[in-house]
Amino acid sequence: MTFSDVVETIKNLSTDEKQELQLLLKQYLREERREEMYQNFKSAQIEEQQGELKFFANINELRVMIEE
Repeated sequence: MTFSDVVETIKNLSTDEKQELQLLLKQYLREERREEMYQNFKSAQIEEQQGELKFFANINELRVMIEE
């Protein structure tokens, strides 16, 4: 099934079904974002344990590090 097939199928749904689908999509997107944030957190933990994670209190030092 192609994306356009999905769109056409959605067009033919009732208003209630479209609203339910909207709620489901929002939930799925939230879950995906939450998983992405968790994976970023786990990566940061590993970097921190390996001494690769750096913290800056001075914004100018951070800018210099980003520009390198």
